[in-house]
Amino acid sequence: MKPAPFDYHAPGTIEDALALLKAHDDARLLAGGQSLIPMMNFRLAAPAVVIDLNRISSLAYVEEDAAAVRIGAMTRQRAIEFSPLVAEKLPLLREAIKLVGHLPTRSRGTIGGSIANADSAAEIPMVLQVLEGDVVARGPNGQRTIAAADLFQDAMTTALAPDEILTEVRLPVMPRNAGYAVEEFARRHGDFAIAAIAVMVVRDGDRCTKARIATAGIETHSRRLRPSEAVLEEQGMGEDAIVAAGERAAAAVQPMTDHNASADYRRQLTGVLTERAVKRAAAAAR
Repeated sequence: MKPAPFDYHAPGTIEDALALLKAHDDARLLAGGQSLIPMMNFRLAAPAVVIDLNRISSLAYVEEDAAAVRIGAMTRQRAIEFSPLVAEKLPLLREAIKLVGHLPTRSRGTIGGSIANADSAAEIPMVLQVLEGDVVARGPNGQRTIAAADLFQDAMTTALAPDEILTEVRLPVMPRNAGYAVEEFARRHGDFAIAAIAVMVVRDGDRCTKARIATAGIETHSRRLRPSEAVLEEQGMGEDAIVAAGERAAAAVQPMTDHNASADYRRQLTGVLTERAVKRAAAAAR
């Protein structure tokens, strides 16, 4: 199928893009196009205006700033996958990026596009939750920062206003002694995750000083599994505590039922994947 007719604009600056958003009520931003273009082709989305951000070169970068890594919203996922800075400072992000689609998907897809689209099965929002990052949004009233915990609201729904553009992603540098892991279940490599869990832990002997766990593909949107985090931080990372964290994770989620899996199956996967991911992360933590 072909998309419905639409007007196309390719601004060269953020200011021009914001002006176009203000001038058109029914406009959609185009980043990598890995979600929007298929949706338009199947007439699941029919914006009257498409604003292409690909000519705004100032939105593509990976830089370290104090204790965080700043990534421009239009940075390709493939660039992040092979960034030495990301590999050193954000190894969890690098591991998760490898699970995103296939090579063509990562070559065109952007970090900002994935986050703004907020697909429940996307890996990048899950990592943003675990690392407690935030995003920078520009709008007619200036710039604001939105924490990961406040960003994702429902299926493909975020706290971004219709007249705002996500311009930057900020991720705190991971502690050097942190252990991390991503466990994902999909029908085939590159398919959307039916269920996925990302974990980061910091340990002091058998004691867990910090645990962060988040989901993808299980509920309508990614979120932290705080009850499981609390188990590890209170009970340590022994075998019994890890099993309890998995059980608490399964009990805490409100899983979806769709053509890929039932809610009960996703609940079972939540517990299994949480236990696996925590075991891997705990073993890797120094």
